[in-house]
Amino acid sequence: MDFKSSQWPRRHRPAHHVRLENNDRSCIVFLTVCTRNRQPLLANVRMHECMREAWRTADRWLVGRYVVMPDHVHLFCSPGTIPPSSLRVWVSFWKATSAKASGLGRDLWQQNFWDTQLRRHESYGAKWEYVQQNPVRAGLVDSSDAWPFHGEMNELSWHDAR
Repeated sequence: MDFKSSQWPRRHRPAHHVRLENNDRSCIVFLTVCTRNRQPLLANVRMHECMREAWRTADRWLVGRYVVMPDHVHLFCSPGTIPPSSLRVWVSFWKATSAKASGLGRDLWQQNFWDTQLRRHESYGAKWEYVQQNPVRAGLVDSSDAWPFHGEMNELSWHDAR
């Protein structure tokens, strides 16, 4: 399945109200978080480690697969607590933690972020295939495997309702 940006529905504002309605199925959320003014500050070893450490510390949500681009990060996450804690509070926490650890301060991240709750197992695989190709589409590497700023913190498994 080929996903082009024109096929995605357009929102004018970030949602941030993940309903977490899972009806006994997995809850996996796809996030995009950008730097303030889209400054290319993220794709370096230091910032990559600052984000990974912030995600380890901010364990109320678990980060699965992710790709760090120069001016934004895409990640998949799932609640790490029952009941789930606020997605907005969690994102704010790891953004503040990573900004402080990097020495870049409050001006590192945009205030908002984009979130989408996945509805089907196929969505996880298809979105991941698309996202991991971002460095290739941006002309940063020839192969997604050559991009050093991606990984998987936790395996987010999908199960459907019984």
